[in-house]
Amino acid sequence: MIEVVLRAVRVDVGSSTPLLLLEEVGGERVLPIFIGAPEAAAIAYALQEVESPRPMSHDLMGHIVTALGSKLFSVEINELVDNTFFASLRLVRANEEIVVSARPSDAVALALRVGAPILVSDALMAVEGKVMQLNFDDEDEEYVELEAPSEADLVERLREFLDQVRPEDFGS
Repeated sequence: MIEVVLRAVRVDVGSSTPLLLLEEVGGERVLPIFIGAPEAAAIAYALQEVESPRPMSHDLMGHIVTALGSKLFSVEINELVDNTFFASLRLVRANEEIVVSARPSDAVALALRVGAPILVSDALMAVEGKVMQLNFDDEDEEYVELEAPSEADLVERLREFLDQVRPEDFGS
């Protein structure tokens, strides 16, 4: 397993899709993983150390792990199958290891909140890792920084959704 750090959460300009850039520690390869906008916002909140009045989902997961007497030992991004990345949460409780399947975005968000290492399998990094120059100060940058939405923005988005949603949108 190769230890990586979250180098950035960016939006790919071409597809307008958020992605994680996981850079190997002591190396030059980067593993790019496309993720959803809500997951990107959750990770951006963790990076910016945004405090919410109530626990966000990933904060809640961290609290549950701790309340159950466990510790998140590491998160591992294991494989890519049909363009979908798979990850595992490696928990330790009373000298017993517990492995839980997870999406990489959720695993990274949780690892950032509890300070657990992020690992990528050697085989996955060998096949999918890219050597990239990550100089985000350059104006010709291929990626743009993803800003975490403010609480006011989130409330506005919810209001817009509620104004447009109809009961039949949810089926029966």
